[in-house]
Amino acid sequence: MKRIEFFHHSIDEEDIERANGVLRSIFLTTGKEVEEFEQKFSQYIDKRCTVGLTSCTAALHLSLIALGVGPGDDVITTPMSFCATANAILHAGARPVFIDVEEETGNLNAELIESAITERTKAIIPVHLYGQMCDMKRIKKIAEKYNLKIIEDAAHAIEASRNGIRVGELSEAVCFSFYATKSITSGEGGAISTDNRTLAEAFSMLRLHGIDRGAADRYTKRYHHWDMPLLGWKYNMDNIQAALLIGQLERIEELWQKRDLLWKIYEMELTNVRGIRLLKSLSGFKHARLMFTVLVSPDKRDALLWTLQDRGVGVAVNYRPIHLLKYYRETFGYREGDYPVAEEIGKSTISLPLYPALKEEDIKYIVKVLKEEII
Repeated sequence: MKRIEFFHHSIDEEDIERANGVLRSIFLTTGKEVEEFEQKFSQYIDKRCTVGLTSCTAALHLSLIALGVGPGDDVITTPMSFCATANAILHAGARPVFIDVEEETGNLNAELIESAITERTKAIIPVHLYGQMCDMKRIKKIAEKYNLKIIEDAAHAIEASRNGIRVGELSEAVCFSFYATKSITSGEGGAISTDNRTLAEAFSMLRLHGIDRGAADRYTKRYHHWDMPLLGWKYNMDNIQAALLIGQLERIEELWQKRDLLWKIYEMELTNVRGIRLLKSLSGFKHARLMFTVLVSPDKRDALLWTLQDRGVGVAVNYRPIHLLKYYRETFGYREGDYPVAEEIGKSTISLPLYPALKEEDIKYIVKVLKEEII
């Protein structure tokens, strides 16, 4: 039987050799490879500073803390995301306030933000779902009007832009993921980028317990005593992760172009197929093309998932809406009907394989199975 994995990373032999070089060295934790990656990543996304971390969740958490968001504060965000987005708000001691999403894109509906703002509202976390940016110009105008901070969850959207606006351009901080299924990956990993050097210095301390000297400063240079000005966490990226990422970052546009081509094949094959709806890729965008999803009848979705698996196709669901997860229902009293557009997407969506090593013949097979089962 044909087997098509849901995802396959793009780590190559040079990346492995670079990581092997770190493993053969004496210094494995946060050091010169992390610094090199941070500098190159900042250049790629056109930000002054990047701080490498263990995850995008850590990036969201530290962004909230460093921007003064905490107990008694509300943060507006979307229910159509991985639970980490809202969890980070809770970890900061604040409360997530959800608003519904756009039917065409699944992104946070900027037109609903103002109706959710109260005297408790401190920040907005837009999530660029599947790689397509939210309406950041509209969100920025609202944030300025009400003196709110913006933290972008760009876990899906490293390469993205919208009408000339890059991710992170209109926010205080932008958070990235290098998880196993992301466009560049170190298995686990993340980063925060910002133009605010003072904020970046706070991120650097907060990622390492709040101390003011990392191991590279303490052990590779003349020893100086360290202090702990802040209460921080253990969120620092290590040199092994950074070594895996550096080469992938150099190839990031080439990898995106391959995904873009495959995405267009999917669109050509599945547009106007009865029983399948595609989310819209808006014009004037550079879509990061991280996840290709189809929407089908909720009555057929799970059976179709299982059939695809039975016929050798790896699939996922991205996402069940956060507010209907057990913890959020029991803690905050959410129920079905609260955010109907997000709920409809959550009940209907299937994520299909999309990665540079995928072949056109693989897509043809996936489409063939879909059409046979949906019609």
